[in-house]
Amino acid sequence: MRLEQLELLIALAERGSLRAAAVVLNVTQPALSKSLRQLEEELGTALVWRSAKGVRLTTAGELLASRAVTALRELERGREDIAWHMGQAAGQVTVGLSPATAILFAPGAVQRFGKRWPKVKLCIRDALYPLALRQLRSGELDFMLGPVPASGVGNDLLRQVVYHSQEVIATRHGHPLSNARKLTDLVDAGWIVTGPAQGPGDPMHLHMEARGMAPPNVMLECESFSTLLGIMPTLDVVGIVPRSFLDRHGRRAGLVSLPIEDPLPVTTIYAITRTDAPLTLPAQDLFEAFLQEAREFSRRETRSL
Repeated sequence: MRLEQLELLIALAERGSLRAAAVVLNVTQPALSKSLRQLEEELGTALVWRSAKGVRLTTAGELLASRAVTALRELERGREDIAWHMGQAAGQVTVGLSPATAILFAPGAVQRFGKRWPKVKLCIRDALYPLALRQLRSGELDFMLGPVPASGVGNDLLRQVVYHSQEVIATRHGHPLSNARKLTDLVDAGWIVTGPAQGPGDPMHLHMEARGMAPPNVMLECESFSTLLGIMPTLDVVGIVPRSFLDRHGRRAGLVSLPIEDPLPVTTIYAITRTDAPLTLPAQDLFEAFLQEAREFSRRETRSL
């Protein structure tokens, strides 16, 4: 099995035809067909279905293609490691961050990273599970920081506790329920859900049914806190947000936290990496920078208590 055969399989998956894949790979179509045939003979199974409309991968082809994407990405990281070792510090690190992590730790961590790796491009993506976990497993993310599903993340990923994020219930200033002190006071409230279902921003975590209440009336769903900041100040809705987010951004937008006396959830934020793929040198430095920012933030919070 050769690298060009793996590249061929990926190109076929993306393009859907031998001719288009040959153009992308800059080879002749007969050469491409020969290489594919040799790979199928080596593995003892068909990797593509051929028809008048083009080609598509068989189940075996899809399995190999998914591994090929990861393998080629890891080889590229190996080349970057060698370049960094030789003093040619260029490349890219991609990290997925939850909103609370981005607000609290990204400014300091990015500043630390930039001083150490000024030529490395840093790409920050919103980390919403389960999508972020799939991106991490496929190698699209070097690592991620954020909450995880209650079911866990599996043995193929490593997680390390970074921070415990206290959640609050927020609404616009002047909302009729802005002085609510009990969750039962919110029986008629309209809710906005931020992030994925069953995530920290989902009011299902408040277990209202156990208090004899009807399920929360979800009026709106959004993926990002920037959307929430644009919408919540104009609507009579309530929503769960990290206290750190409300303190840093929400109050300036006219949002307030409800003085709820009932215990509210605390979300654990993790740093998550793959067990089968060591971080590149810059990615490891960025990883450590985030952990250092979290440690310093925790110390400041402890002193302020």
